[in-house]
Amino acid sequence: MTTFLDPKSIGKPARPRRHVRTLTGYLPETDASGKEKWPRGDEKVWKDAMRDVDKDADQITKSFVNHVQTSLARQPYNLDNLGAYQASALSVRDNLLVNWNETALQYTRKAPKRAYYLSLEFLMGRTLDNALLNLGLKDEYAGSVKKLGFSMEDILEQERDAALGNGGLGRLAACYLDSSASQELPVWGYGLRYKYGIFQQLIDSSSGNQLEAPDPWLDNQNPWELPRLDVAYEVRFYGSADRVNDGTPRAAWTGGQEVLAIAYDVMIPGCYTKTTNNLRLWESKPKRGFDLNSFNAGNYEGAVESSNSASAITSVLYPNDHTTFGKELRLKQQYFWTAASLADIIRRFKNIGKPITEFPDYVAIQLNDTHPTLAIPELMRVLVDEEDQPWATAWQIVTNTFFYTNHTVLPEALEKWPVPLMEHVLPRHMQIIYDINLQFMQAVERAFPGDRERLGRMSLIEEGFPKQVRMAFLACIGSRKVNGVAELHSDLVKTTILKDFVEFEGISKFGNVTNGITPRRWLDQCNPELSALISRTLGVDKAVWLKDLHRLAELLPQTEDAKFRAEWAAIKQRNKERLAHHVQTTLGLTINTNAMFDVQIKRLHEYKRQSLNILGVIHRYLTLKNMSAAEKKKVNPKVVFFAGKAAPAYYIAKLTIRLIVNVARIINEDPDTKDLLSMYFLPDYSVSLAEVLIPASDISQHISTAGTEASGTSNMKFCLNGGLLLGTVDGANIEIAEEVGESNVFFFGHLTPAVEDLRYQHAYHPIPIEEKCPALANVLNTVSSGRFGDADVYEPLLNTIRQDIAALAMVDEAYLDRDEWVKKSIRTSAKMGKFSSDRAINEYAESYWNIEAQHIV
Repeated sequence: MTTFLDPKSIGKPARPRRHVRTLTGYLPETDASGKEKWPRGDEKVWKDAMRDVDKDADQITKSFVNHVQTSLARQPYNLDNLGAYQASALSVRDNLLVNWNETALQYTRKAPKRAYYLSLEFLMGRTLDNALLNLGLKDEYAGSVKKLGFSMEDILEQERDAALGNGGLGRLAACYLDSSASQELPVWGYGLRYKYGIFQQLIDSSSGNQLEAPDPWLDNQNPWELPRLDVAYEVRFYGSADRVNDGTPRAAWTGGQEVLAIAYDVMIPGCYTKTTNNLRLWESKPKRGFDLNSFNAGNYEGAVESSNSASAITSVLYPNDHTTFGKELRLKQQYFWTAASLADIIRRFKNIGKPITEFPDYVAIQLNDTHPTLAIPELMRVLVDEEDQPWATAWQIVTNTFFYTNHTVLPEALEKWPVPLMEHVLPRHMQIIYDINLQFMQAVERAFPGDRERLGRMSLIEEGFPKQVRMAFLACIGSRKVNGVAELHSDLVKTTILKDFVEFEGISKFGNVTNGITPRRWLDQCNPELSALISRTLGVDKAVWLKDLHRLAELLPQTEDAKFRAEWAAIKQRNKERLAHHVQTTLGLTINTNAMFDVQIKRLHEYKRQSLNILGVIHRYLTLKNMSAAEKKKVNPKVVFFAGKAAPAYYIAKLTIRLIVNVARIINEDPDTKDLLSMYFLPDYSVSLAEVLIPASDISQHISTAGTEASGTSNMKFCLNGGLLLGTVDGANIEIAEEVGESNVFFFGHLTPAVEDLRYQHAYHPIPIEEKCPALANVLNTVSSGRFGDADVYEPLLNTIRQDIAALAMVDEAYLDRDEWVKKSIRTSAKMGKFSSDRAINEYAESYWNIEAQHIV
């Protein structure tokens, strides 16, 4: 076949856009009576040959062996645990695909309104165990592989965590996808298929520094993704945008670089339902991968330059934006993802056959933080430039389609993009943002005549050198509703960063949806013994309470049952031994499992205050060193665990890790104290590591400065597993205390309104730390003296603390009464019903997206 090409057409958009029907989404044709017609061949032969979900042991065994022979091309003689994992995963994927196809056909038939969840992170964790539990087939698969000579526990350990996220933002998105499928809601996720994730965290054994290495999670076959090479969209960068000047707001965006977005689908099974939704991930590829002309001319690097440039877009999560190249790459990453996702959503909508003006009746798009905000000007571009919609109509469609979740009130964390960079990479979108801002500023001026200060505060463009685009403001005015993620956080959003917008648009646009977690992964999967005890005690199958977490409140009378308390405590002890075994096998360290386990696992950040925790550990160590032998006998032994990653360019966070590692090195080897206090930093934090840490905790620390943590979800996971909470009056800590009772949590610190006053006093009326807190001064002086390594290295970290310890004593005192401690643990778990992600996703579905459940028969 010969292709003729006019060189003048290269780089120019084809109009109108052609929406190609892909290999999925077909509907059966019908005859005159409305009866569905079979598409081809003998209907009976087809239907007899079509499979259902494999449920009995013989079917499962046959499926497993079939994949060993055909998919892996191996034999029983050369099949190891990794091969057994791959065969098991492919067999389970076959079952998911059966339900996935049924779900897709149902959605296509009924054409319900759908919601799309756009998140730059999806921290999924391991999939095999979760899929087996949601299908209700874990015991059947475990029995089958056992007969074939394998242990299900060994097989599950072979899976690598998908490197698609970093922290709470991505884990929340993963919980919401699980809950959407479990609640039978038509919700798809859209993200990026990162080749290397964020990074693999290593710790330098000599200095204690964090080191970053690529995380090649895709090196082995990923059985959970389905490449959709038929689903591909062109995405443009750079070039020029020229107004058409035909009396409309249209423009022609031409030239520049074009790359392809290729879809990879990941099945999301619901719990005890056939509903299996989809997470679509985009991989960037060059439109033309190899420049043969350059190669033939001897320019071998130039021959693959476009290929490397395109592939870089989806290589790494959060490229370091401290460099110009990194900042540009991050902007390209966000636009690539939102443009491809919108093109896919619009194609699916057009298959329904409805006019584009009805788009919001069939589509709701949730923006998970500001990362996907470029979807707003991108949809305006498509509607105005390609669909020929008037500006007012296009804006009405946009503002009825998007919904924005804010995740921070920290001004420095609110995303902004330099105008010159936007003009260079996305010239048409910068034009649209200016047009949106002009229209918005005119409306604000009409509402508040002459208030120039207000205009400056609310403008989408922040004045300065260079000017910046305020993405949170764009997300706010371009969305139908805006929500925070905890009651305190939502109030702060309305009274601080978006106060002017509340006054302008009205309070009804701004709401709250407190975050939630899925109990399937964060109790049933990570703590199966506790899950089984709960089911026996409630007298119901776990399928009942896992989808109605408020049923846990029925455990409250058991707090007075000594036998139940003993079982509860024994499960906690075995979970501590499991964690100790993990540390022994991975790091070669021995853990005292009879001690209190104190855990803080979060990404490293100053506002999350791991620095405060480590100073508390040093204070405890210095106190122990000064105790007599008799005094030491009264002390609770404690083991402290830290885990979390610091952004590669975040110097203070990386210094905190270094201090933790070096303090641990000293105290763990001190014969005077090591039986009473030890500390461990567990590298390369992941969902799988959290699933071992969380069930083992006695106490967990959530100690952000009041008013800085939007919600937190790790606090919910610890409490659901019976770990008590030590925290500040911040985020969802407040709502947890309201549910479980303040006598079952340990609070300390100032309330949010007092924090600004304290900062003012510290800045303008400082009191020497020696006067204010001699114990803290002693800790800082000990670090400065070089006791835990080179003192000069830690000065920048210590200075942040100097510019900025009784709750732990309350914890120690409470832990002495183990019986009462177990009662607190049971009460805490029993009152966590509010914090299920099922509740949260139903709030979004009913109060925001207006979508309904679709039962798959």
